[in-house]
Amino acid sequence: MNGNRPFWQRKTLEQMTGAEWESLCDGCGRCCLHRLEDEDSGEVYTTNIACRLLDTHSCRCSDYPHRRRHVPDCIQLRAQDARDFHWLPASCAYRALAEGRPLADWHPLVSGSAETVHTAGISVRDAVISEELVHPDDFEEHIVTWVGDEPE
Repeated sequence: MNGNRPFWQRKTLEQMTGAEWESLCDGCGRCCLHRLEDEDSGEVYTTNIACRLLDTHSCRCSDYPHRRRHVPDCIQLRAQDARDFHWLPASCAYRALAEGRPLADWHPLVSGSAETVHTAGISVRDAVISEELVHPDDFEEHIVTWVGDEPE
């Protein structure tokens, strides 16, 4: 019976293979957005400014295998860091599973379609701009709140 359930329902994040782990990415692109942290409160704010490697239509990294060569501070999500995933949106599969929540109905692994993350309005498709077009001093002017940022 346990073998009939999908891997994300029967395995912990640490037990997943590399391919299973990568397939959890829903392609929303939100992890590729710049964030600002309030030095006094520690609160983190998300902007609509994307890493220069993010394809803003597909919401995928344009050079994922070599991204750290181009963006040295690109954060690599790892299962052993799951307790620190609070900076990811609540809609993120990695965060949801780390917090014991199920994948959303629009998640490609559940829906069977990579488009559902976009039709559900979860992705940043065509709603962000490249960091190359914004001066760092102006990042605060680009703080936004995305659908699905908070757990239901």
